[in-house]
This record gives sequence, C-alpha cells and structure tokens, in this order.
Amino acid sequence: MSIHFPLQADGLLDAQQPAPRFKSVSGAGDQPLTPGSNVFTSDEVFSPLMVMKQSALENNLHQLATFCQENGIMLAAHGKTSMSPAILRRAISEGGAWGLGAATPAQVRALRQFGIRNVFLANELVDPAGIRWIGQWQQQHPDHGFLCYVDSLQGVKLLEQHLGDAQISVLLEMSVSGGRTGCRSQQEAIKIAEAIKDSPSLQLVGVAGYEGALGAGRDEAGIQRVKAYCQMMISTAALLADHQLFSSDHIILSAGGGAWFDVVTECFTAATLPLPMTPLIRSGAYMAHDSGLYARIAPFAQPGSSHHFDAALEIWGRVLSRPEPGLAFVDFGRRDVPFDQDLPNPLWIRNADGSEPRAATHLRISDVNDQHAYLLLPDDETLQPGDWVGCGISHPCTAFDKWRYLPLVDDDYCVTDSLETAF
Repeated sequence: MSIHFPLQADGLLDAQQPAPRFKSVSGAGDQPLTPGSNVFTSDEVFSPLMVMKQSALENNLHQLATFCQENGIMLAAHGKTSMSPAILRRAISEGGAWGLGAATPAQVRALRQFGIRNVFLANELVDPAGIRWIGQWQQQHPDHGFLCYVDSLQGVKLLEQHLGDAQISVLLEMSVSGGRTGCRSQQEAIKIAEAIKDSPSLQLVGVAGYEGALGAGRDEAGIQRVKAYCQMMISTAALLADHQLFSSDHIILSAGGGAWFDVVTECFTAATLPLPMTPLIRSGAYMAHDSGLYARIAPFAQPGSSHHFDAALEIWGRVLSRPEPGLAFVDFGRRDVPFDQDLPNPLWIRNADGSEPRAATHLRISDVNDQHAYLLLPDDETLQPGDWVGCGISHPCTAFDKWRYLPLVDDDYCVTDSLETAF
C-alpha cells in the first residue's frame, strides 16, 4: 500500500467545521466527559487535562462559610478566579455567600447570566457602555443587588452621565500612596462623598479597599501594614459618618482578598463607628486554593488556624520524551498551567494506563514553555513516554482562564460534573 503525501501546496481547503470547545476531550471535543467515567481509563480524554477535586471544593466552601458565620461577616466571593457557573452558583447555594464579586462590566454581565442576584463590582465603573448596561439591568431587576467603587469626582460624573434614570449603590474606595486604585486622602474622600450625596443617581453605602496591593508578607511587619490600612478605612468611614454623608443608617466596610481576610475580619469586627456596620470580605481563590502561593499565605494555612483549605486543582499530562539522563518532558506548558507565581508541583505519577499511582515528590519541574514542562528526575526513575504526571498548581487566579472546561472529579478521579468557564 502506498501512502499519499503531497510535497507541494495545492491551495485547497476542506469545509470548515465547528471549532472544538474542550481541548481535553477526544473526538470532536464538543461534549464534556461522560459522568462516572474515570479520567485515566476513559478513551474520551486527551492529554493534558486539568481537573478539580469535588471533595476539596466542598470543603473549601464549607470552611469559609463557617468562618463567616462565626465572625458575623458577609462574603462577596470573587468570581473572576474561575468564571465558572457550576462553581460560583455553589458559592451561593452551598457556601453561604451574599453574592459574587466581579472586576469588569463583562464579568458582571456573565455573573448575571449565571443567575447571580447580588453582584459587587469591586472596581471603579467608568466605561460608558458598561455603566449603561448595568444601569438598564438594575432598572429591569430592582430586586437584584449591585455595588461598585468610586474613587474620584470624575468617576462620579461619568456615572451620572450614563446611568440615565437608574440608581446604584457605591462604596468609596480608599488606598495608600503606591497602592492600587483608591482615594489617597480623607480630605479628598469627603469631597467625593459630598458629590455622591448631591447625585440623584448614587447612594454612598460604605468604604472599601484592597489590602493585597500592599505587597505585605506574612510577618509581623506585614501584618501591621495591613492593620494600619484597615484602620485608615475605619477612620475614613467614621469621618464620613460624622459628616452625615452616607445614604443609609447602616454601612459596609469591605476588603479581604484571599491572603488577608483573617486580619481584615479581626480589624473590622473590632471597629466602633457612629453607625451600625457590616464587614464584607471578597476572597475568591479559596474555592480552588492551591499547592503553592495560597498554601503558604492563606489565613487558614497559618499555624493555629481552626480551619483549613484543600488544593482542588491538578494538572495531568503525559511524558513526551526522556531525551537525556535526569530530564523528561511533559505535554503541558504555559497555555495550560499558571506560572506567574510558582511552577507546577509534581504530586503523583501513574503508568500510561492509569495504574500504579505513586508519589512524585522526588521530581521537580524547572521550567515551562508554551506546551512543554521540563521535568527533572533521578536517573533511576522508570518514568517513560506515555506515563502520567500529576501536579498541583500555584495561583488559581491564572489557572481557570486557560481552560474552557474542567471535569469535576471524586477522589477516585471519576467525573461527577462539568465545569465550563466564561473568560
């Protein structure tokens, strides 16, 4: 039998078919993996594959919900980490969240389409088209909660220009010199709050900030910097209350990302203000947690914590090559895994057929290219092309955006649900 292999381009194209949606699924890639199938024995799986462990997700939702209940605080879980309706709806239904956080108008739109009733745009809203869309939605759905930031007089002006007849509630964002967005002085904060009070479109309901932008480490100096930042927000809220600039008799203090919500909670719950106050934290990475950055810095990872998070995400790939002693290549890379904080951390290896799971703590990934991971291993390691390598990841906020779909799996790696993303 002769094999036809054209050596010259003929300029011809076959008819275009729908693009595959799920890169980790074989065949046309247009359907999720079959529920109940095992990812290591199923013939539906393409490598590499990122999975989320159901037991870890459920634990993480429960642990933070319990923490919030114990401390009398609300949670607007940040949706931008996963942008997955199957995960984020659980944060409301199972995790006790008041609502979800967003960073852009497009994320607000996605969360609304996910069925989320309370949305906190933890950012300034200055895009005219975004302002108009959000204003129209709020008019059509007056029972849906919405919050966003303001940190400038120009921001107030833009909202007034484009909201039309809609009204929204805003928090005045505060920050420090060298920080991220946010008003830099209390004198300026008073001027902005006065402009909000004079606006028929806006209601000032609280003060907010983001302590993660301080870059503080988990040492005593870092803790004190975060506490000082929280005290600045508290004193600003007290000042605005004294000037009668809030639109209601109950105010919100909001901060608390994935790394410092414990310190924020401690500061806010101890605060004494002229008006009743509710703390609202905004962690999002907790749902997935990780095996790197957050495993080191998350509040529940600190000594003495009565709560704990579990790493829920794993990336599995096959060995491509063992071209020289001490080195192998695995078929995932920057297109598949986070690399901005730490490289993937090898946890497990399996034979090509998924059998004989064993620890991979003696292996290390030293670098990643777009589609290759450099795996350092002892010369006597028997790992061979086709075998599976499973790794934990670091920084889940840059993990989900690389996948349109992840299977949710049980502890035996059998599929329990489909997690699609909307990035």
